Amino acid sequence: MVEQHTQRPTRVRLIEVGPRDGLQNEPHPVPLSAKHQLLEDLADAGLDYLEAGSFVHPQRVPQMADSDALFQAMNRRCGVTYAALTPNMKGLERALAVGADEVALFAASSETFSQKNINCSIAESLERFAPVIAAATNAGLPVRGYISCVLGCPYEGAVTPGAVLTLTRELLAMGCREVSLGDTIGVGTAGDTERLLAHLLPEVGPERLAVHFHDTYGQALANILVALNAGIATIDSAVAGLGGCPFAPGAAGNVATEDVVYLLNGLGIEHGVDLDKLILAGERICSVLERDNASRAARAYLNRRT
Repeated sequence: MVEQHTQRPTRVRLIEVGPRDGLQNEPHPVPLSAKHQLLEDLADAGLDYLEAGSFVHPQRVPQMADSDALFQAMNRRCGVTYAALTPNMKGLERALAVGADEVALFAASSETFSQKNINCSIAESLERFAPVIAAATNAGLPVRGYISCVLGCPYEGAVTPGAVLTLTRELLAMGCREVSLGDTIGVGTAGDTERLLAHLLPEVGPERLAVHFHDTYGQALANILVALNAGIATIDSAVAGLGGCPFAPGAAGNVATEDVVYLLNGLGIEHGVDLDKLILAGERICSVLERDNASRAARAYLNRRT
């Protein structure tokens, strides 16, 4: 069992990754106007951290090729952080040029996934990240670290908690303000999450960690509850359960922000998000994508109204 370091948080910050992690795996181009509208709708719903785009090579993730244009066109809201993924120095330079508020980078706890995702070993990825983090810090830009495959890898299977702790320690020491623990393929259970956090929390405080669960096996909310009970107060999610991963075959979408908000409402935890407006945001982008809304809470609310 995870030893609860603090009481369950009374307020949680939701990191909305739908505009980036949610859209990057869509098979057909998403119009720039739809991406802009999605950011507007999410801000209207009260979300104050939007991962808006990704400055990666367009051949690697074509859906993010217009991130420069999106940042230049967006209507920035006071109090909202507009963040971007920047895996290398060139990406950071692009993020700085368009005024991103925060940047993020990805490491992997699996050697094979690291090679598939960013074409280098874990050790090489850290060497690559060091100057990016240093340059971002010098420019006054906070850096968020992601670790992929913390509860399992599509190529190697099980991942040891020790490997995740080592990488977490490295990213924080390099200057990341927090590390988001990603169950990229959504295989983790509440027990797996407990074991991982039991390994990490004695050394890394819950205030330095976030969780990022995909919902392939329907376990994301159970895993989030474990994290909440361990004192973690930052949760990544995607409106309408958008997402997947181009480099993780079979991975389903992220846990739906609407479902997380419904969970938090039931627990009496503050979050600042208007669920009705959030559901409308999810419905609008799902209409553009011509796909069903993956949020169970959203579907239930909409069915009840009709």
